[in-house]
Amino acid sequence: MADIEPSLFGLKKTNRDFTQREAWGKNQFNSSFPAALCCYLASKDIQANYLAISNGKLSSSLISIQDVFGIKADDKDAYFAFEAQHTPYQKFVIGALPRTDLVIQKESSGACLTGLEVKLTALPDNTTCDLHEALYGSEIVVRPDTIVYLACSIAAGLTTEALSDLLPVIKVQDWSDARLVLAKITEIITAIASLSVALEQNQQAFLLQPIWKTLGKSPELAENCLDMFVWSNAGFSNFISSIANKNPNSTKITRQTRTAIWLYKMLSDIKEHKKFNHAQIIDALSYNTKNDKAFASAGTVTNKYMSCPRLIKPVITKTEIKDIILGGGQHLLSPERRFDAILFNSPSLFA
Repeated sequence: MADIEPSLFGLKKTNRDFTQREAWGKNQFNSSFPAALCCYLASKDIQANYLAISNGKLSSSLISIQDVFGIKADDKDAYFAFEAQHTPYQKFVIGALPRTDLVIQKESSGACLTGLEVKLTALPDNTTCDLHEALYGSEIVVRPDTIVYLACSIAAGLTTEALSDLLPVIKVQDWSDARLVLAKITEIITAIASLSVALEQNQQAFLLQPIWKTLGKSPELAENCLDMFVWSNAGFSNFISSIANKNPNSTKITRQTRTAIWLYKMLSDIKEHKKFNHAQIIDALSYNTKNDKAFASAGTVTNKYMSCPRLIKPVITKTEIKDIILGGGQHLLSPERRFDAILFNSPSLFA
């Protein structure tokens, strides 16, 4: 019998070669493993947790992987393009469209079906590891390009007329002036919240947030350790509006608030000019805060939104990991060597 080559479940047609060590590096694995987890869930006929707008509110429900991908996971025409451009969005941006983590394409035509951001997150994080299991949460760190894709995703799901009707005109003389923007911040954030609710019938899968669960702060995986959470574009917009500070008397614009401003400005430019200059918006509207990330939310914040039975007891067990990572692929992993992790796992040093 021929040796089984290193691979990941379901990822037969992809732009990554999993027989090569470089395809198992941290940045690659953090997006390819979640895609394989989705394929594995589909093979078991298990739906993903769906964080979306339902009956006017952000809540947790279920969604099939076929609806997430826009094609059956095991379809012979399904192609997994990592770190690729979801080219249908190019029409909305001035300049180069950033790449997103995963684009599901049809191999036969190259047509892009779905562009997905991917955030592989640990459960619990350091803000919730000492709490009761039901209060465990995962930190999510969002990059500026994610907001570019969020704006494009929303615009793609609406007609020009619908966007014009749903997004109010908010006039600010100089959007780079924090003082002037703060005077309108309640209107800006309310506009994003209202738009997210209005998107309910047109929302679509936008961001994959798989979780891997450990026993508290230890490095040992829980028996039920893996699951998939999917944010819709409407759900994630609503999340941003709820964590942003809409107090006009604030003395500073937080990262979360700035993200809501970016999203409003991008959508407003699409409404007025059909396109937006993402690089210019992100650079000009920095408000004296670095642009290395859009924002981060700790597990104490995300728990409220992700709370459901499967956050407490994820659906996939640790014994199933060998059915997702195939052909000895685990031997090609190159984890970061963290000093604190080595100390934590070396109790004999302190005996």
